Amino acid sequence: MAPSWQWWAAAAESRRGTPVVVKMENPNNWSMVELESPDFIYQNDAVPPKGGRNKNAKQLTWVILLKAHKAAGCLASLAAAFFSVAAVVRRRVATGRTDGDPVLKSRFYACIKAFLFLSLLLLCFEMVAYFRGWDFRAPDLRIDRLYHLTDASAVRDLFNLIYSGWIAFRVDYIAPPLQLLTNACIVLFLVQSFDRLVLCLGCLWIKLRNIKPIPNLGPVDLESGDGDGYFPMVLVQIPMCNEKEVYQQSIAAVCNLDWPKGRLLIQILDDSDDPTAQELIREEVHKWQQNGANIIFRHRMIREGYKAGNLKSAMNCSYVKDYEFVAIFDADFQPNPDFLKLTVPHFKDNNDLGLVQARWSFVNKDENLLTRLQLINLAFHFEVEQQVNGVFLNFFGFNGTAGVWRIKALEDSGGWLERTTVEDMDIAVRAHLHGWKFIFLNDVECQCELPESFEAYRKQQHRWHSGPMQLFRLCLPAIVKSKIGVWKKANLIFLFFLLRKLVLPFYSFTLFCIILPTTMFVPEATLPSWVVCYVPATITFLNILPSPKSFPFIVPYLLFENTMSVTKFNAMISGLFQLGSAYEWVVTKKSGRSSEGDLTALVEKPPTHHRGSSEPNLDEMREEIKQMADKAAQKKKHNRIYTKELALAFLLLTAAARSLLSAQGIHFYFLLFQGVSFLLVGLDLIGEQVE
Repeated sequence: MAPSWQWWAAAAESRRGTPVVVKMENPNNWSMVELESPDFIYQNDAVPPKGGRNKNAKQLTWVILLKAHKAAGCLASLAAAFFSVAAVVRRRVATGRTDGDPVLKSRFYACIKAFLFLSLLLLCFEMVAYFRGWDFRAPDLRIDRLYHLTDASAVRDLFNLIYSGWIAFRVDYIAPPLQLLTNACIVLFLVQSFDRLVLCLGCLWIKLRNIKPIPNLGPVDLESGDGDGYFPMVLVQIPMCNEKEVYQQSIAAVCNLDWPKGRLLIQILDDSDDPTAQELIREEVHKWQQNGANIIFRHRMIREGYKAGNLKSAMNCSYVKDYEFVAIFDADFQPNPDFLKLTVPHFKDNNDLGLVQARWSFVNKDENLLTRLQLINLAFHFEVEQQVNGVFLNFFGFNGTAGVWRIKALEDSGGWLERTTVEDMDIAVRAHLHGWKFIFLNDVECQCELPESFEAYRKQQHRWHSGPMQLFRLCLPAIVKSKIGVWKKANLIFLFFLLRKLVLPFYSFTLFCIILPTTMFVPEATLPSWVVCYVPATITFLNILPSPKSFPFIVPYLLFENTMSVTKFNAMISGLFQLGSAYEWVVTKKSGRSSEGDLTALVEKPPTHHRGSSEPNLDEMREEIKQMADKAAQKKKHNRIYTKELALAFLLLTAAARSLLSAQGIHFYFLLFQGVSFLLVGLDLIGEQVE
């Protein structure tokens, strides 16, 4: 008798008949309910149900095969994507430039490397112990179990002897100080979180009560010569240094300020050491002079004191004594024509007012992920910190640009000093100690650029966090001896400097980059889940409220801020202990992406104070901008390899692997995602590449 499978094949062959090609238009529409219904399989001579589809077992096989083919295609595409990402990482590692740090800065990197090596060694020990049956499924190893492991009867071989000795050592000597440091950081974390909450409540109160500074214009005094308004003598200063990408748009913007021509003088303060940049800026100033603008070009041969030295040199000019106020704009800032009309009137009949600060807005806030994350930080800074401090304390840190100073306040406070890299904060603190008041205008904006590359942003943040610590060391005796009230002294010392400039980068780096991975290897010291997850999520939610469109980036923002804590902590230590990098002053790289559109809008709008004068040649300006864009496109770009961030990435991923042994869910996910975040930043996979 023939085997059954041969009989089945012969029967199928006899029923085959004429071959038929079946075309399935969309197999994805075949649901499992349809395939399993009684009407699906029927005899060839049977009549299909009315309105039914002619389905058979072969079609079911084809559907399954197509589904399998589709799944295989998905797996293949995922594999291809994985290999392409690996290839990109390999190319970046091969061609990237490391962040060459001087010897003093590399000590920090050496400590991180030593910590990483130790964690890898401990991970090996923990994995061997785990596979030997020492189960770590509980969130923490039990102390009584640890002491049981150190018992002589439990020690049977060399590994047990070494590991039990390590357990006894960490229980007695490592866990107690680590837990003490952990508790101290948790307290600092809660205090700083409470400060953020109070600031947010203050901002909410301002919104609900619609509190905003209102200028005291009063009736027009015809005998004062002001005519139809308040138009004092205003000096406008634009400090520059090799700003070839943005000089045209900033000069065009200030030359179109709506202010009487005879009461406005524009100083272009050039510190460029590039002859090409000098000549371009000089020609641009000359072009606007020919078109009626009251603008002058000043170039320093000796660049001492960087921006502070540049401003100080300009204020020493003899004609400055004829002016009452000075407006300062960085090279990438583009004030609206009505900027002075919205800011200067606040000084009228307010003799104690020394500074009016406007808010920043950003032309490239949606350029990439890096600029979107920066927007969250700066929106909170202006909307909450500056506004609340301005309304309730009449004091905040000057932002260095987009502000108008009373020249008498600058002179009374000692003028610009070159002793720190944050000359704007320096003059603000000294003016506050001399009794001058500040006003922040949240509804007056001035456009500028955000750094688009991580390299530029990193250098900017290093200067912004090392400078305040230098200033704190220098200003502390003056604050203590000043005649201001005790509350104002406490605000300056404990809130303005210590809590917001020192504590924030300290606990952020120490808690999430050092203590958290360490507790994975020393589980006797615990870090509660609410510190790792819930409170940071709440504070991040508060930070993101001033920019509601950024809510989709809440998780990347939280991870990126912890990643940036490395740079901020390093800068804070450098400034506090006067290390070499504390005096590093690097001009933030600009892209000038918006120059053509903004410049076109400014030139096409006839300036109100240039009546009868010819407009600049728009076609010529467009051609110059096009040539600059072509030159910029020809420049080679490269990525950098940030060694400290990479070392911390591997440290956090190592700690994440250890957390799997003890099944710590929240800790594992946080360490994993934070490690990936450090890895992306370390390979310069965020933001634009640098030239």
